[in-house]
Amino acid sequence: MDYSLELYNYRVSYMPSAWKPTSIIAMLFSLRELVQWLGFATFELFLHLGALLVFSVLVAVRVDMPTSGMSWWLVFVPLFAADGLSTYFTAIVSIRLYQEGEKRLAVLRLLWVLTVLSLKLVCEVLLCQKLAEREQTPDPLFGLIISPLFILLQLLMIRACRYTVADRETGLLLLWFSSSALTV
Repeated sequence: MDYSLELYNYRVSYMPSAWKPTSIIAMLFSLRELVQWLGFATFELFLHLGALLVFSVLVAVRVDMPTSGMSWWLVFVPLFAADGLSTYFTAIVSIRLYQEGEKRLAVLRLLWVLTVLSLKLVCEVLLCQKLAEREQTPDPLFGLIISPLFILLQLLMIRACRYTVADRETGLLLLWFSSSALTV
């Protein structure tokens, strides 16, 4: 059955009343929720998104042109650089918070961001090592390579549970997202 409508020369599709598209839009995270949940500043999130974009282009170049002589370590440089810059930014913010008297917040932010970045870095290094030495060494298990991300998902789920008490609607949504990501 076609649920579409011609409106100002645009074809707009709609679904029956049992399924509301606004429910999907409501499930997306706002920037404020991402900053609160992940513990990164907005600048850091955009820094990592930019590094992911450059990394994606370099992966495409590396895979499509194997004669380019580009190593996998060079392909991962944007991700490593983003991790380093984010660590530097976190150190500066933590020092400023400490000087302003927010000692507990400074230490908690520093520990959380360094934990997230170190788990992410371990996964990146293991993956890069596997890709670079694919021909010489026997294949290590992918579970070993991705295991830091599973630990990170567990930590994010615990953090999401903390926000369940603080903000009922957002916290439940974050808890659902974290637990569904772990079961996939």
